[in-house]
This record gives sequence, structure tokens and C-alpha cells, in this order.
Amino acid sequence: MGKKILIIEDNPLNRELMLTILKSRGYELKSLEDAKGAVEIIKEFKPDLLLLDIMLPGIDGLTLTSEIRNDPDIKDLKIIAVTAYAMRGDKERIIEAGCDGYISKPLDTRKLPGQVEEYLNK
Repeated sequence: MGKKILIIEDNPLNRELMLTILKSRGYELKSLEDAKGAVEIIKEFKPDLLLLDIMLPGIDGLTLTSEIRNDPDIKDLKIIAVTAYAMRGDKERIIEAGCDGYISKPLDTRKLPGQVEEYLNK
């Protein structure tokens, strides 16, 4: 069985795009459209990597990142922000919030598998 990846993305097109690309690479995938109940799902699914949209309805991605980092059971999960934020300082703010990395939108379908593999192997 391949490595496990949880995708939390509210945009159905982006979510399906990531699922399709990563499924073809043999990953075991689960996806959510918002962060509601995400901590419990992370504990059950035990992903190796979380691809997390920052702008989510309800609980935003940075708040969820903080919840994960403060939970001793899942604090070491690799979290990669997937976001359209492109302003100077955004990447630094996302890393300071506890994310391990950053993939910018729009997603580059050719680069995504390599980016994911790179973060999984860090």
C-alpha cells in the first residue's frame, strides 16, 4: 500500500484534480471539503502527509494547523499548505503557523507529484 495523503480542499475542481493525479501515483487518499472533524479523521486515517487549503469555510487551514501541532498524538504530521496566497510574506507566515511547506495555486499538474514526493521524503 502506498503512503497515505489527506487532502482538505473546499474547491471541488482542485480537490478532484489532486485526487486524480495522486491516485495515479499509487497513494492511498482521503479528502475533505472543510476542516470540520479533521483532527478525528487524521487520528483514524493516520496520513503521512496533509495537503491543506488555507482558505476554508469555518475553520481555516492555519487554525487547523495550530490544533494539529498542539495535539500530542498527531503533532508530527507533515502539513503542506496549498494556497493561492502569493503576497510577499505569505509563505513565511504559513511556515511560522506550523506548516512544513507550501504549494501554490493554480496547481501545476506536472510538478505536483514531485512536490508531494519531496515533502514525503523530508
